[in-house]
Amino acid sequence: MTDAGMITVEGIGKRFALPQGVMSRLAGHPAPAVHALNGVSLQIRRGETLGIVGESGCGKSTLARCLVRLHDCDDGRILFEGQDIAGLEGPARRAFNRRVQMIFQDPFSSLNPRMKVRAILGEALSVHRMCPAADIPDRIAALLALVRLNPDAADRYPHEFSGGQRQRIGIARALAVEPEVLVADELVSALDVSVQAQVVNLLLDLQQRLNLTVVFVAHDLRLVRHISHRVAVMYLGKVVEIGATEDLFAAPRHPYTRALLDAAPELDPERRSRQVAARGELPSPINLPQGCLFHTRCPLALDRCRTERPELTDRGPQHQAACHLADFGAPSTETTA
Repeated sequence: MTDAGMITVEGIGKRFALPQGVMSRLAGHPAPAVHALNGVSLQIRRGETLGIVGESGCGKSTLARCLVRLHDCDDGRILFEGQDIAGLEGPARRAFNRRVQMIFQDPFSSLNPRMKVRAILGEALSVHRMCPAADIPDRIAALLALVRLNPDAADRYPHEFSGGQRQRIGIARALAVEPEVLVADELVSALDVSVQAQVVNLLLDLQQRLNLTVVFVAHDLRLVRHISHRVAVMYLGKVVEIGATEDLFAAPRHPYTRALLDAAPELDPERRSRQVAARGELPSPINLPQGCLFHTRCPLALDRCRTERPELTDRGPQHQAACHLADFGAPSTETTA
């Protein structure tokens, strides 16, 4: 991790328009929209794994798609090695697409069911001109070996594989173009627990061998803790806390992060929290709350929280949180004799 800011996300916003009725338009009401991202800012460092966690609907997958420019941002910008990706066109856009690859949640729908694995991998190699045509068969064999699949997998269709094997094919397709960044969107959420461990361990091995930068989007806190160097916590389309993994899990500095950790299953009864971590349900992303987005569910909300939206501020070495409670989760300063 030698480069502080391989990818820099600066206050990006993304909205998805919803249908508007005739009467609403005639009355001059603004068109409704889902506010998927609301001022997301973070940095992704070269060689690290950044975990992104949060409840369903918090904007994790939308952020992932913006990072690879499957979605264009409505506000803010994303810089890749200092260059705004929104302005990339032609050869520069193709070079970016090759260097930053995405692995999707559902390996079956992301693979063409009418193409054999050989054609799927060969297409990626040909489009990006990764090697001479005569070398493509050997390159395909090497890619399959890299993700621990037998060579005969090249002549089979996606439906002939298990979910874990299909996800390995998806990883192989991404690696075919020799990317520097992998954005893994819920990589293992559709897989059995035993298979999840295999795929995650494969990703860790590939990262070390190929010096990859990984953005790991997930809702499983155990997996995120296992694989990530740093973790960003999202709530209603905004990063509310980001920090080194062990620091964040040991001493969360935002009430929502604390709520996520308290909601995780705990086998030891003595370690189960009896405090109310969060009240009610996630507000609608169509009508966002004023002030702090979490104040409607936070048991510690102040009057200030209802009117003023907090920004990320330093809460320790390489640890930031967006909360008006500056001392929330801070280590005790009391000393014992």
